Amino acid sequence: MEEMMKLMKGKKRTRKEKIRMALIVLFWLILWEIADRLIDNRIILVGPTHILIALADQMGQSDFWITCGASFLRIAVGFILSFIGGFVLALVCYKYKIIRDFLEPIMIMLKTVPMISFVIMLLIWVGNQALTIYLSFLIVLPIIYTNTLQGLENVDVQLLEMAKVFHLAPWKKFIYIYRPAFMPFVMSASKLALGMSWKSGIMAEVIGTPKPSIGREMYAAKTYLETSKLFAWTIVVVVLSVVFEVFFMWILKRLSAPMGWLVSGRDDGDDDFDDDEDDGEWPDENAKEEEEQACHLK
Repeated sequence: MEEMMKLMKGKKRTRKEKIRMALIVLFWLILWEIADRLIDNRIILVGPTHILIALADQMGQSDFWITCGASFLRIAVGFILSFIGGFVLALVCYKYKIIRDFLEPIMIMLKTVPMISFVIMLLIWVGNQALTIYLSFLIVLPIIYTNTLQGLENVDVQLLEMAKVFHLAPWKKFIYIYRPAFMPFVMSASKLALGMSWKSGIMAEVIGTPKPSIGREMYAAKTYLETSKLFAWTIVVVVLSVVFEVFFMWILKRLSAPMGWLVSGRDDGDDDFDDDEDDGEWPDENAKEEEEQACHLK
């Protein structure tokens, strides 16, 4: 009963927090709309009402979903490739320290070089159509690599010694010892990397203006001083990034969940041990019965 009461209280708190947050957001939206009405300048400031009208107008155009899909695909491909590459590189560098030493200067360079420098160099090397993919890859790679490697180094040494004593299979060591150690680091890095990939990807599209792309539409809105259209595309970017982040983090949570179903219920050795104990008990009881019968005969 006490646990049920705690759960009910926790749900009530969660609902209150959600209502409170919704009211805060509503307050700022109303304040934003009032400021728009007072300033009354569509170039300097556009309120939520005009932004929604511009968004509805964009969604009614035939190429809207093609533009969204193209930008989403470029950024998603760049992020997924960098995630896989960073994870695999971290595993290899954890195993072989010499490779880690050789890659360390490259990772430091990727983390310190300004983003705009990458944009200019990539425009020269790969052109504007593939710019978003390459830039997302270069920005996300060191984040995933560094955090995954840190998680692998955070493994409990005593657990590794126990696994060595009991001759645990390599795949079981990875699932039950390494995975719980590095997954929190990977999830934390992914949250940061997802935001960075969308920011860098849209920036690359605004500068490179590949066709079709959201960045190209935002650049056109800036050129023609269509502030409402610029805000509308910004909302589209936020929605797409949130959807992608929720889906990807859901996958990571599933991968970090306990995998006890991979382990069989009991080992054969345990059954044999139990049988031996059972076999050992019966002779003792039979011996006691024989002694009691012998006493009665006497």
